[in-house]
Amino acid sequence: MRLELHRFEMPLRNVFTISRGSMSTQETVIVELHHDGESGLGEAPRSSYYGHTAESISSSLESIADDLAGYEFTTPEALWSWAQRRLAHDYFALSALDQAAHDLYGKLQQTTVFARQGLSWTNVPSSSVTVSIASIEAMVRELEGYAGWPIIKVKLGTPNDLEIMQALRQNSDAILRVDANCAWTVEETIRNSVELAKLGVEFIEQPLPADAPIAAKREVFEESALPIVADESCQKEDDVRQCDGLFHGVNIKLCKCGGLTPAFRMLAEAKSRGLLTMTGCMIESEVAISAAAQLGPLLDFVDLDGAVLLARQPANGVKVELGTIHPPQDFGCGVTLDSTLA
Repeated sequence: MRLELHRFEMPLRNVFTISRGSMSTQETVIVELHHDGESGLGEAPRSSYYGHTAESISSSLESIADDLAGYEFTTPEALWSWAQRRLAHDYFALSALDQAAHDLYGKLQQTTVFARQGLSWTNVPSSSVTVSIASIEAMVRELEGYAGWPIIKVKLGTPNDLEIMQALRQNSDAILRVDANCAWTVEETIRNSVELAKLGVEFIEQPLPADAPIAAKREVFEESALPIVADESCQKEDDVRQCDGLFHGVNIKLCKCGGLTPAFRMLAEAKSRGLLTMTGCMIESEVAISAAAQLGPLLDFVDLDGAVLLARQPANGVKVELGTIHPPQDFGCGVTLDSTLA
């Protein structure tokens, strides 16, 4: 197998702000795996929170390129096991490689990734689109720009979170979800949950820091007026079990868990425990969005707006339009690289 890496700096439509900071561009690494006349694509974006840069991701993948050249490809799952031993320090790189392997395998076998898992493209939830932190007036303007989207996710973690939500509710009948990105205390979460429930908010994503004490998470779980969904607290496979009894649901992101191979296992584990299931994304191109979309038939909630937030991106793949996630139009993950679009 031959490994080829592509790096892109992708501009956003608008400055994107969460409780931890702001960004106007996103740097990403796209993996292209070549084998038997086909190629598969995967992606890992820069993430300051998780400590990954385009340089570190590229370096991790380049370190296994020679060994990969002699690897005998059978299935994506076998490749994941082989690569995980070599990339245990860098699950973003592992995820990009695994996405590419699933895309490649589907193209070689002339099937989609979701169909290979025995799934049909039915009951795929609509995706939310995200309004990031700004002044209330700016957030209302951004909300108005998403007219027609049925679900809006709102980034919070400010001194006036409830005022923001009241203003947005006055300007939208959409389903509202909130994501505090670890910015609230136990007391804030419980108090805010009561008021947010009155505004028809559907759930709260990751209100407490990931390293908050178990007792704090349990108190929020038991006292919140709204379901609590883990994001930063659910990164790898073992975390699903640890979230049981502390969260009502889990948000599984490919770059955190190491790709589609563990994501399918995590969703099965979550469902067996009665947890709500969700997949989300970073700000990513349609390469990573197309991979994550393969999980769609297994999910309760979807947040795959990463490519929607970009002004330009270097791929053609699964489209998310006004919340509707369209099925892939080709084998594998249904994505092709087109650097002329970047």
